[in-house]
Formats: sequence, structure tokens, C-alpha cells
Amino acid sequence: MPETLAGTGVLIRLGLRRDRWMLPAWIVGFALTAYSTARAGVELYPDATSRIEASTALNATASMVAMFGRIYDPGSIGALSLIKYTAFMAAILAVLMIVLAVRHTRGDEESGRLELLGGGRLGRDAPLAAALTISLGANVLLGLLSAAALAAGGLPAAGSLAFGLGWAATGMVFSAVAGVAAQLTASARAATGISVSIVAVTYALRAVGDLAEPGPSALSWLSPIGWNQQIRAFAGDRWWVLALPVALSLVLVPAAFALRARRDLGAGIAAGRPGPAVGSLSGVWGLAVRLQYRVLLGWAVAFVIFGVVIGSLVSNVAELLSSPNAQDLIKLLGGPRALTEAFLAAEISIMGLLAAAYGVSAANHLRSEEAAGHTEVLLGTATTRFRWAGSHFTFALAGVVLLLFLAGLSIGAGAAFAVNDASLLGRSTVAALAQVPAAWVVTSLALAVFGWAPRLTGAAWGLLLAFVALGEFGVLWNAPNWLMDLSPFRHSPLLPVGSGDGAALGVLTVAAAVLAAFGFAGWRRRDLAA
Repeated sequence: MPETLAGTGVLIRLGLRRDRWMLPAWIVGFALTAYSTARAGVELYPDATSRIEASTALNATASMVAMFGRIYDPGSIGALSLIKYTAFMAAILAVLMIVLAVRHTRGDEESGRLELLGGGRLGRDAPLAAALTISLGANVLLGLLSAAALAAGGLPAAGSLAFGLGWAATGMVFSAVAGVAAQLTASARAATGISVSIVAVTYALRAVGDLAEPGPSALSWLSPIGWNQQIRAFAGDRWWVLALPVALSLVLVPAAFALRARRDLGAGIAAGRPGPAVGSLSGVWGLAVRLQYRVLLGWAVAFVIFGVVIGSLVSNVAELLSSPNAQDLIKLLGGPRALTEAFLAAEISIMGLLAAAYGVSAANHLRSEEAAGHTEVLLGTATTRFRWAGSHFTFALAGVVLLLFLAGLSIGAGAAFAVNDASLLGRSTVAALAQVPAAWVVTSLALAVFGWAPRLTGAAWGLLLAFVALGEFGVLWNAPNWLMDLSPFRHSPLLPVGSGDGAALGVLTVAAAVLAAFGFAGWRRRDLAA
């Protein structure tokens, strides 16, 4: 082994140990999602007529094509069932792999962990090699397990394998993108931001390219997410397309190693800008805002853009139910207005889950600051434990409120413009704000874990994934009601929000307060943990 790769095996074992809960949760979560979707699709569309009817409606709706892509074989149960997951879930997988790669490269370098390990026999390229190896193994395992889950759910084996390998190849491309970004900047947050921005750009390229008639334009072929779409699993299984993400990975990985050879430990290829000569922070509250406001701003922009797009889809919702029986059912339930509100309620609930994800991320910043040694320095001053932890936690709670307010406002504005119903603006905003207490419960859970078991702060993500799984697949799994009731989102009122929903919101708010108090109590009692 070259001297620059010395210690790679040790770092791989260390990385797998650190991710022993997170990685299995991601892999199993994707596989369960694939299995449940396959089973649900087989039951919802039992014959070719129903499949062609639904596929034609989806392909005829430009907004749906932009969001999820086209169905290239209208009669294929696999292509129809997995339309939401070919591009959208590939983008989510890309983000997860970016987080993983940055965590084991620039994140460890920024925290000083690699400098400490470098006191032993550790080659310059070992951390990057270990991170990419872990990512490759995780992607391959996720892809193969998801393929097996799809086949077990009743879909053709060949298409299932093509779909799973498409996920794996897409994840590997963005792991390599993150490896390059980690060499360009000296900040883990900046490396993640650059990489996630590339995911957003490639998703947009695919969206615009897929809108071209009669098929995808060249823009789709410029996007790794578009390549995953063009594998056309269950619609011809074009295996040769898999060579494109593999080839790009083979270009990006050596580029990342070449860039690593051109910089010092702790530095980036692009030099960071120095801060102002005189600081202007006003205590720990100002510090918390300074550390987190840029991340919140990025989330806010994404929420507004996504909200407007989602809201504009309501004008095409009725097209998705072209069956006379489905139209009659909707009329009995309250007409097109009921269908519009049901669609918006489903999308707003998704935004509530995303806001909770932000809350967990912001609350877990407490652990990042503690592990980096910043907390110890601050607590050596007149700052109290409660004030320091309270500043970050309050920012997390306020961020959740802001994001859901913007989500409701943007969804309502898009919907009101699309169907010429100004009342949707206010009703959507109220419905989005009604998701705040449930998101606060999850944020408070993150604080409780930090207070009592700081090394297990990643468990908060596992709890959020469990709540999502119960909400999405609990019925399909025939889970008992008491188990599904453990999810706070199950108790959040949906559109339209009525006066009778106040009790549920009050209970959720009290639960969040109790969990927060529990977390603060643990934080006050325990020692600082590295």
C-alpha cells in the first residue's frame, strides 16, 4: 500500500463504528420504503387499464413531470409505482451520502480529530479513501437490499435490480462530489452547502429536460439524477446508462485525491475570507444567531421555492383522478374543494416533517459545539449552562416556526394563484403553523438526548425516521393504533384546521415543554463530553 494510504483500514473500521446506527437506519429505511411502495402499487393498480389511465394523467401534467419525471411505460406497474422515488428519493440519497462523506473528511479535519490521529502512522490520503470506501459499500448494500425488497414486493427481478443499482450509482456520484467539495473549502458546512447546491442544480436540469416533448432533452442528460431516470427501470431496463455515473465517479475520485495533494491539513484550495477586525457579538444569543442564521436562510429559501411549486400543482390535481368512479367519490366527499384541501394537507404535512428535520439539525448543533471544545471555553466565562443551551434551542424552535410560516404562505400563494381562490392563502398558513407543536416535540427530543446521552444525538434522527415510517407505512404494515399514536405528527390537525383542534395542539406543546425541561435537567447534571 502507498504510504499516503497508510491507516486507511483503521479509519474504515473507525468510521463504521461511528456510523453503526446511522448507516443501517438509512439502508433499512430505503429498503422498507421500496418494499412498501411495491406492495402498495400492486394493490392500487391491479390491471393494465388502471395503470395506463393513471400514467397518462401523470405524463399529461407538466408540474408532476417536473417534480418526478415521466413514466416511459404506462402499462408497467413498477414504473408507475416508483415514479416518485426514481428522481426524488435519489436526490434524498444524494444528500445523505454528501453528509456521510463530508462528516468523515472535512468534518473530522475541522474538528481536529484527523490532526490527532495524524500523530500515528496515517497517510495523507487515508481519510478521503476511507470515506469514499464507506460510501461505496453503503451505496452498493443499499442498492442491492432495495432491489431485493422490490422483488419481494411483487415487481420483476430485472427491473428491481436496475432500479437498485441506479440508486447506488447516483449515491456514489454525489459521494465523489462531496469528496471534491471537501478539498475546495476549509469548512464542513461550506462543503456540504456546495454539494447540496449541486444536487439542487442537477435536479432542476432534470426537471426542465423532462418537460421537453416528446422525451427528455439534452439537459436531462447533463444530470446524474436524470441519468437515474433514463435507466428506465421496469420500462426497458437500459443497463448501459449505468456506465455514465460510474464513469463520472471514476473522474471525480482521482480529482479529489489530486486536490488533496495540493493543500495542507485544515486548509482548503480556496482561501477563506478573514472576519472583521472588531467583533460585534452581544453574548451567547448573538453567537447562536451568527452560527446558525445562514443555514436557516438556506432552508427558508428552499421552503419558499418548494412551497410555491407545490401550491401551483392544485390546478392539476383533478386530472390525476380521471376515473368516473373516483370523480363521483370526490363529489360525494365535498367536490373539487375537498380534493384541493386533501392534496394541500398532504403536502403541508410533508413540510412539517422537513421542518422537524431542521429542528433536529439545529438542536444537534449543541453537540457539535460541545465536541469541538467551544462550549468549554464559553462556560469558563460568566455564561451559564442554561443560557448557552437555551440560545441554540430557542433558535431551533424559532426556526421551525419561521419555516412553517413561510411554507404555509408560499403554498397558499401558489394555490391561490393557480385556482383563483384567495382564501387558500390564510387557510394554508394556519394549517402549516398547526404542524409547529409536533415539530417542536421532535426538536425537544433532540435536546433530551443531548442532555442525558450526548454521544447518541444521532438517535434523534432515528426517532424522526421512525415517526415518518409510522405515518407513511403504518397502515400498510398493519401496525397497531397505539404504536402509530406515538408519532406526534399523527395528532397534528390537517387542512382545514378547526376550533376543535386546539386541545391536540395544546397537548403537543406541553409534551414539547416537558421534553425540553427533561433535556435541560440532564444538561445541568452531567459533565462535558468530548
